[in-house]
Amino acid sequence: MTTEQDYFAGNASTLITGAYTGEQAQVQDIYIGRDGKICATGTDISRDYRTEADRIIDAHGKIALPGLVNTHTHAAMTLLRGYADDMHLQEWLSEKIWPLEAHLTGDDVYWGTRLACLEMIRSGTIAFNDMYFFMDDAARATADAGMKGTFAHGFIDLGDEEKREAEIRATKELYASIAAMNNPALQTAVGPHAPYTVSPEGLAWCAEFSREKNIGLHIHLAETEREVNDCIALHGMRPAALLDRCGCLTGRTVAAHCCWLNEDECRLLADREVTVSHNPVSNMKLAVGRTMPYHWLKAAGARVSLGTDGCSSNNNLDLIEEMKVAALLQKYSWNSSVLLPADEALTLATSAGARALRTGGGTLAPGEEADLILLTTRTPPMVPLHNCRSNIVYAASGCAVDTVFCSGRMLMHDRVIPGEAEILSMAQQCATGLVARASGRT
Repeated sequence: MTTEQDYFAGNASTLITGAYTGEQAQVQDIYIGRDGKICATGTDISRDYRTEADRIIDAHGKIALPGLVNTHTHAAMTLLRGYADDMHLQEWLSEKIWPLEAHLTGDDVYWGTRLACLEMIRSGTIAFNDMYFFMDDAARATADAGMKGTFAHGFIDLGDEEKREAEIRATKELYASIAAMNNPALQTAVGPHAPYTVSPEGLAWCAEFSREKNIGLHIHLAETEREVNDCIALHGMRPAALLDRCGCLTGRTVAAHCCWLNEDECRLLADREVTVSHNPVSNMKLAVGRTMPYHWLKAAGARVSLGTDGCSSNNNLDLIEEMKVAALLQKYSWNSSVLLPADEALTLATSAGARALRTGGGTLAPGEEADLILLTTRTPPMVPLHNCRSNIVYAASGCAVDTVFCSGRMLMHDRVIPGEAEILSMAQQCATGLVARASGRT
């Protein structure tokens, strides 16, 4: 008899039969080897692999897609979900978020990240780009969840040399800590928070460390008009130009938000092969005043991906929901009903994210990482199925996700995730304790 532990074993081979593939738009079988790679796909491979497979999944009535990739979030902020809403951005940060974060512990970040991973797996995300604190604990939580993660310590020096040296030490320590974990699913990035919180000297150090170690650079860019104006007043140039002068704009860079870019900056990001992470829900909720100019970025040939931001400003991590909001917001804001169609929105959430984070996967092809998800079509928003990509982007939600694989390891099947009850309980305890400490009740 197959136990739950055996069924979710990380090194098992899997034959998926009868899945409708969103990429090839046909019914196919997919065979995943014990090495976590897709070995074969096709309409007639089932007979060749049925006896080899450790488990067989009947995927008739389901759609197979590459796993989703969230290119900007602060995962452990799940603990802050609903803590502070409907406020102006600066007051929200200075009066609510930053004072609470000052009381975070590594244990909080571990369980907050476990909660984030649980939520992301439930809605089809298999990899994410994280920037926060206690990131070795976040990496450990991600490894325990079976997901892929890229982790950056939130580097903020505010122009203070002593603080800058402390942030440099923290970044180096994180790099060493994750390297010691010897887990290919976990990566380090440098995380200069933003041009307005990091000095040019700090930005230059981050750029050089990213180059030296060949790791990512994760930064917030041009989220608000105020930060653009302040950068011009202080440095005589716009934020993207400042980052370029400091060496921060490369093909390893993921720049989140980018709402207040002008056309020249869009061309600059394209020339430097930077990936922009579009975070429409967070930008709308915090009323940043402008939508990321996807049409300019696309015209320039820039790379664009999709992110949710943290749960204190979203308030969920459902990247399928984010696809719909992204597509609708672009159409509405720039008065074009054909801007960011469903096919492109799906690409932003899959292959574009995988390329940005260099995770592998992103497509359902032999030799690729077996990062894939199955969505059920036996739910009202998926009926009728005139166009599966349209349904996924415009009609579905994360609740349609049935099964999730990351590097061949099955993380969810039939909506079951092992250990869910403990994660929910521990995350609630951590959130309650955090608020109590911040309010002086403990």
